[in-house]
Amino acid sequence: MKIEVLKNRLVKERPMTTITLRMPVDVVEDLKRIAPSLGFTGYQGLLKTYVGQGLRRDLERLDNDAVTALVSSLKRRGVSESVIMEALNEAVHD
Repeated sequence: MKIEVLKNRLVKERPMTTITLRMPVDVVEDLKRIAPSLGFTGYQGLLKTYVGQGLRRDLERLDNDAVTALVSSLKRRGVSESVIMEALNEAVHD
């Protein structure tokens, strides 16, 4: 995840929107039951955490898939492994 995106995600006063989500009653009851044991005051915070964790995992996978595709494309075009690795290291550390 890019640093600027991560910084924006850490801002407490980010704009929020209200959604309606239909869920089975037993799932909501389980969320309510487990939330306090995980340090949440209510189930909605836990639900947001679960959504955020899954979202970050999937975004990282998509980003990695794009990087993998780019590396494969560069190799097919004759770019050496060392040049690709140097560029990846530079991109990660900037």
